[in-house]
Order: sequence, then C-alpha cells, then structure tokens
Amino acid sequence: MTASALAALYLRNGLLTSHLTALTLVYFFGGALCWPIVVPIAKRFASHHPPTARFAAFFLALSIGTAAMTAFLFAMDYRWFYARWHAPFGSLIWIFQFLFTGASAVYQFAVLGFTLFLPFGLLCLIAASAYLARHMR
Repeated sequence: MTASALAALYLRNGLLTSHLTALTLVYFFGGALCWPIVVPIAKRFASHHPPTARFAAFFLALSIGTAAMTAFLFAMDYRWFYARWHAPFGSLIWIFQFLFTGASAVYQFAVLGFTLFLPFGLLCLIAASAYLARHMR
C-alpha cells in the first residue's frame, strides 16, 4: 500500500508534499497492521468453499480491512495534532471532540486519501486475494 500511495503521489505532483514521511508511515502501517488481523478471519469464513468464494472473501476482507485500518491511523494522527486544543482527557467535551475529530478525519481520508490506493493497490489486492484463495490450507 505504501508503494501504491507513493506512486499516486508521484503521478499527481512528483512527491512534492511536506507530509511524505507521515503519509508513507500511515499507509505502510495501515496495510501491515491489517494483514495479521484480516487474513485469519477471512480464512475462517472462506474455508470449505470453492476458489471463487475464497477469492471474494479475501478481496472483500483485505479491501475493507486495509481501508479501515489506514483511516483509523489517519484519524489518530489527526487527533494527535488537534489534541493540544482539546479539553482535558475524559471530560464530556473531550469525548465529543475526540469523536468529531475522528469522524472528520475519516471523512477527509475517504475523500482525499482513498484515491492513493488506486494506481497499484487494486492490482496488489487482486493478486494477494488470488494467491491466498489458491494456496489456502
């Protein structure tokens, strides 16, 4: 996912962004943290099904899981930036600020950040899903 994000940023603006390191880390850990969680769950649901159903299970689980984990990490980075202006931890106002900051970050990721998956991420997703569906034990 990092390679896909970097390729998309290169095609858009030649990697001219001040947040290249942060974006690279968010997309790397979004894919890396998703994999050990999602693959065993998909294997459990895909076992004893035909290869097409296994492919669909892996494709769906990996696409949703990677996007969700990356959006979560993006939201936590967003929250970390705005934390200095938020109310003290645990207060009712802090809870509202945490929820709305996270929701706005996920929305911003859905609008702006999701497209960074598309140059090569879709091809990698198809290849990984086909490989996992074919070599499932």
